[in-house]
Amino acid sequence: MGRKVHPVGFRLKINRDWSARWYAEGTRYRDLLQEDFEIRRYLEKKLEKAGISRIEIERYPTQVQVTIHTARPGIVIGRKGENVKEIREALEALCAEGTKVKVEVEEIEKPDTDAYLVAKNIAGQLERRIGHSRAMKRAIGQAMRQGAKGIRIETSGRLGGAEMSRKEWMVEGRVPRNTLRSYIDYGFAEALTTYGRIGVKVWVYKGDNKSDFEDRKSRRTVETE
Repeated sequence: MGRKVHPVGFRLKINRDWSARWYAEGTRYRDLLQEDFEIRRYLEKKLEKAGISRIEIERYPTQVQVTIHTARPGIVIGRKGENVKEIREALEALCAEGTKVKVEVEEIEKPDTDAYLVAKNIAGQLERRIGHSRAMKRAIGQAMRQGAKGIRIETSGRLGGAEMSRKEWMVEGRVPRNTLRSYIDYGFAEALTTYGRIGVKVWVYKGDNKSDFEDRKSRRTVETE
């Protein structure tokens, strides 16, 4: 059996940060974790068509800062900021009493190179009965045109309504999944088809963070000496 390592967890604090940044102990940790789940569920349902890739939550003693990374910031903000105000009020109702919520919106400049959005897009095409090979080839072409160094897409399930499930993948460019210095964006989505669920995994290689990696390596060397 092969050992599977999550691409994001593998690179935490090297070229990737946590999606939730806060600290708590005991039952407070449990309560805040449930709050995080509720916040994410609400935003994913409310902003389903806004192309949300990532939701970051940062907590302070009396404040929660929620950063929404989206491909369509106009939908999240709304006319004269009406949507953001509504979202902030709803999130304050989900959080503990007296907690203020600050909502920030970050635009994704190249959505075709965002792994989660690519996976979500392919899953949507599969649900609309578009062939998996066609959807994968189109996504790869768009990502490479947007400046990706490499991309790998993998689909698995009853592809094309086959009796037996199988796995198919396509790769273009370099995707060095075993090197820590490589910045690899990873996304996963599921397509709910009449034949069952089809999983879509996407790896997008965006280049190396050599300077940051070398700085960390030199610091560790100095500490050990």
